[in-house]
Amino acid sequence: MGGSILGTTKILGVMGFPVSHSLSPVMHNAAIASMGFDYVYVPFPIPVEDLPAAIAGLKAIQSVQGFNLTIPHKVEVIPLLDEVLPIAKAVGAVNTVKRVGDRWVGTNTDVAGFLSPLKQLNCDWGNSPAVILGSGGAAKAVVAACLELGCPVIHVVGRDSKKMKKFHGAMTSQLHDYNLRVHPWTSIPHLLEVAGIVINATPIGMASDPNTPISEAEMDLLPDQAIAYDLIYTPRPTKFLQIAAARGLKAIDGLEMLINQGAIGLEFWLDQPVPIEIMRQALITHLG
Repeated sequence: MGGSILGTTKILGVMGFPVSHSLSPVMHNAAIASMGFDYVYVPFPIPVEDLPAAIAGLKAIQSVQGFNLTIPHKVEVIPLLDEVLPIAKAVGAVNTVKRVGDRWVGTNTDVAGFLSPLKQLNCDWGNSPAVILGSGGAAKAVVAACLELGCPVIHVVGRDSKKMKKFHGAMTSQLHDYNLRVHPWTSIPHLLEVAGIVINATPIGMASDPNTPISEAEMDLLPDQAIAYDLIYTPRPTKFLQIAAARGLKAIDGLEMLINQGAIGLEFWLDQPVPIEIMRQALITHLG
């Protein structure tokens, strides 16, 4: 769109709360500009209690063609949509929604985005138990991704026992042939001792939170060949990954997941290939 917003400009965006930290507008607007499309991508800060009104309201704005969802809306949005595609049904979370006529259609691009940097590694995933910290919508996508990788067992850790039981029931009813186990947060130390990969799928460590989901002492429990993967991409690196790198572990942040899931989503909206390298460079330049 060449930087101009016109009366014909169509709208895309990211819905979350908070959403001020999101870098999605940076990469999407760079790609849109390079393609010459008359679109703009903007943030939609929507509190949880206002989500139903927001979904209905955006449908009434005909120029809104779609949106992404981030914390805390990926699961709660599902009953508000007109159609949910099979990958999102399997995961039980939606992160990308497209207007199709007068209907909202949801999908999930997080699984493919999460897998992208891992598939470039030479790892024996069949001998790499996964430990996932958190049980929200992002964690559901990570479970599906670890299943695709071939991890022999997938451990999910959370603080709320009722939420963990609900998570286990939902996932086992959607994805049948894997070994999923849920644990209280206090189980982290003994799980880390055998982990091949540990993934932070919580918001702990975001720019507004200087904490880390596991301590330096707990990080020392991981095997030397283990991978630490933080879905958070700002700050970069997070304290979690700083500790992992100091320990000598392979550390992956959420930037590549963000880029790849974003590119897949933009293709879903625009129905044509998008310039992923331009998206990547825009983020790297923005982050300095």
